[in-house]
Amino acid sequence: MLRSVDIRVECWPLRAPFRIARGTRTDIAVVVVTIGEGGVAGRGEGTPSARYGETPESVRMQIEAAIPALQAGCDRAALRTLMPPGSARNAIDAALWDLEARHAACIAPVLPPLVSAQTVSINRPAAMAQAARKLARARLVKVKVDAADPETCLRAVRCSLPDTTLIVDANEAWTMPLLVAMQPVLAELGIALLEQPLPAGQDGALAGFTAQVPICADESCHVASDIARLRGLYQFVNIKLDKTGGLTEALALYDAARAAGLGVMVGCMLATSLGIAPALRIAARADFVDVDGPWWLLEDRSGGLRVLDDGVVAPPQPGFWGGIA
Repeated sequence: MLRSVDIRVECWPLRAPFRIARGTRTDIAVVVVTIGEGGVAGRGEGTPSARYGETPESVRMQIEAAIPALQAGCDRAALRTLMPPGSARNAIDAALWDLEARHAACIAPVLPPLVSAQTVSINRPAAMAQAARKLARARLVKVKVDAADPETCLRAVRCSLPDTTLIVDANEAWTMPLLVAMQPVLAELGIALLEQPLPAGQDGALAGFTAQVPICADESCHVASDIARLRGLYQFVNIKLDKTGGLTEALALYDAARAAGLGVMVGCMLATSLGIAPALRIAARADFVDVDGPWWLLEDRSGGLRVLDDGVVAPPQPGFWGGIA
């Protein structure tokens, strides 16, 4: 009997505008894949990213093109050669993980609570300070900045959160001169990590650069084979399943990063709990975790994870994804 494959595009409004260096979002579109076989079904979700040339329609078309192979029994290993990394493959990979677990009647593992970063998005410095004060109980906060006076924005946030661990994410918005100029500021403010200051493709500019704060590759790092060219330029990599094309490749990227002596952050696109659940399988082993995507939603899926006020992420209810209850 052939597998059934269902594809849905869903829109989820955000509780507040989410601003990064590339623009502002007030809602998200996700693509959900459900693969049925033998009376059970597995679900997976991907978030299309305009940064990587994806739209909900293009992702849907990629998944539709893979339906014959999926109906014929394509597994996760074959999927890595069938499709390029991206949100389409991520949605299918997650659905196959879920399907496998349910076929095997695996009890969904009890995952420990994790401490996730909570995000202050780009705004006027005073507004960022106010947003930071609302995160006073958070243990880890990520601050989004661009090239427009990041020092003032960061000082405003640090004033509101004098003792909180801070990560800074420039989302490719800085130049090398700005990166150099910001080094003493980042060190003075006790910033724990700086994500992707330069545009992807300009990584070579970091050769020989002595950073005062560890630098993490995000947009520059997608799959395990990227590690060879990033080693010596970055100290950390950010693993996101919508970049790797799923948990299967994410696990390979994690192993490659650790073998190269790199630190690991597990991050996410804005997503529902269905898009985050697979990442929790690897997040417990990361140095930094940033999976607060569902917190930004006006409403999440029933039974999904919960992001508490202190940034602790309580896992989804048993049976939500990756096994039976």
